[in-house]
Amino acid sequence: MTTRLTRGPWRQAAAAVLALAGLAFAPAAHAELYGFIDADGVAHFADHKLDERYKLFMKDGGSFDTSRDSREAGAAAVDLEQHKLYRYIVNHPNIAKVEPMIRQIADKQDVDPALVKAVMAVESGFNPSAVSPKGAIGLMQVIPGTGTRFGVSADARRSVEEKLADPRTNISAGVRYLRWLMELFPDNLELVLAAYNAGEGAVQRYNNRIPPYPETQQYVSTVLQFYRLYKPGGPVVSRTSAAAGGPSRVKMVIGGRRNMP
Repeated sequence: MTTRLTRGPWRQAAAAVLALAGLAFAPAAHAELYGFIDADGVAHFADHKLDERYKLFMKDGGSFDTSRDSREAGAAAVDLEQHKLYRYIVNHPNIAKVEPMIRQIADKQDVDPALVKAVMAVESGFNPSAVSPKGAIGLMQVIPGTGTRFGVSADARRSVEEKLADPRTNISAGVRYLRWLMELFPDNLELVLAAYNAGEGAVQRYNNRIPPYPETQQYVSTVLQFYRLYKPGGPVVSRTSAAAGGPSRVKMVIGGRRNMP
């Protein structure tokens, strides 16, 4: 699986405050998700339209784009692509493998499992072998220093890096970090996510606001979109309309990171 992240613009506007999973947060303006599937079957996502290949996939906090006239040329093909994208991100085969661990670990730390899945989708595209150029490891993209802070220690047999390659250890460290950030920034999920991406120090340096980094701003927006998708009561698609097979790989396109193998 390939994950690709690139830079793009950020827009902000006032939005209604929502209560969700015990946290209140203001959803980012322009809460949209764009995507397409390329000729190799790779799914690409972005929180804005990077080029003409990207079609509006989800908008307004989780609803599908239904504004197109059914007579519009290519509308049926776009609809099918939307269903494939939806099926991919909701029914990715790796989700079934790790979901029991997510629920067990998240419940223990009092973190919404849907939030963990959203972070995981954006961080690694559900690739347990993902390693970023900065050394972030695994499903939750935990850097070794953060892993050490939250209970991962080397022993005679394995280093911290090797332990973080284990999905259970990786998820546990990532969720414990999320829980710690929730206590540091109570009732503000946007700051929690900004800190997970840029570090809590960066958020604090900007007076407890989302830092003005395009990557971080887009990261927050995109994770919130996936959170809306994964939470109970999120958008649904019929089994019939989603019957076509989905892509086998994903490229997440947000914020300035390079390809992760």
